[in-house]
Amino acid sequence: MHDILIVGAGPAGSLAARTMAEKGYEVMVLEEHRSPGKPQHCTGLVSEETIRMSRVKPDILSTLYGAEVVFPNGQSITVRADKPKAYLVDRIDLEIKMAEAAQNAGADYCYSEKYKSHSVRDAVLVETNVKSHRGKVLIGADGASSAIAMSLGENRPKEYLRGIQADVNFRMDDHDTFKMFIGNSIAPGFFAWMIPCESFTRVGLCASWSAGPPSEFLSDMLIRMGMQDRVMRIFSGKIPLGIRPMLVGDRIMLTGDAAGFVKPMSGGGLYPTFRANKPLTDTILSGLDADLLYSRDLSAYERLCNEDFGRELERSYALRKRYKKFTDADFNRVYDYLIKNDIVSDLNNIDIDHPTETLSKVLRKPKNFVSALSVMLRTIR
Repeated sequence: MHDILIVGAGPAGSLAARTMAEKGYEVMVLEEHRSPGKPQHCTGLVSEETIRMSRVKPDILSTLYGAEVVFPNGQSITVRADKPKAYLVDRIDLEIKMAEAAQNAGADYCYSEKYKSHSVRDAVLVETNVKSHRGKVLIGADGASSAIAMSLGENRPKEYLRGIQADVNFRMDDHDTFKMFIGNSIAPGFFAWMIPCESFTRVGLCASWSAGPPSEFLSDMLIRMGMQDRVMRIFSGKIPLGIRPMLVGDRIMLTGDAAGFVKPMSGGGLYPTFRANKPLTDTILSGLDADLLYSRDLSAYERLCNEDFGRELERSYALRKRYKKFTDADFNRVYDYLIKNDIVSDLNNIDIDHPTETLSKVLRKPKNFVSALSVMLRTIR
């Protein structure tokens, strides 16, 4: 019997596996696919801090210093910094290296084993399509559609996004700036992007679930840009927004997308997931040492996550709810507001991991607050 069973060999599962294996605990990771990182779902745009927390050195496809935000009226603003603001990493390479690091630390990996069910008594018994496994604790790192999360009860995130992107045989003129497109005709409820990747460009978007399949929006976008015949590959997935109501159960804990650890304004999940790793592993290891592994014993995990990054995600989700109500006319008013109040330069220092902090500082200026208030009040309907 292993000390810890983990379902999912993505970044969340592999970082937890490595941490606990390094401390001498017996860890087994169960992964339904034949290797980590495939199929690819995510864009791979991350901060330097996120790369550091991964504890590996993934291949970097591009280093980005700025972003151009294009509004529905065709006008745009550009924010830019002297230092890199984000990196586009090879997500497949990242996940392979994280899994290899966990295995080098002593974790066991079982590939092509799909989780079927589990039961909890004096241990956790996990059934897969191959065999049964016993462990003292089960970590659900099984992604946005987590079956382990739903085994705890009515435990859905606040909402799901649908995302799709294409790697296109096209080189952008600015190799250190990515483009972001907002507007309900382009990406209802979220945004679209173009990211330079050396010899190709990654073009994609996310949209609210109610908007329907995002493939139609991507097709329209590629046609408008004259890139419909340059597509090399397409990948897609769904993104949970909002931390799930329950993160723990008897001998069960959730992390990563399975827990809803995703930034609501960008759809990025690696930063909050890696932040969650210490509270996750500290709580589990304390429970293992004291043989206290029921939900009441593991509940400290929820509190620690909330204190660390949960409040930031909640504030971001509050902004997202307002963002979803914006019409294209509202977005254009935001552009006017930014130009009128000379705010663009204030946004050059925005932190992609903590965007609400920068926005709060901008709005603390009385002139900015009054001007922004008229824009925000239009969304109260």
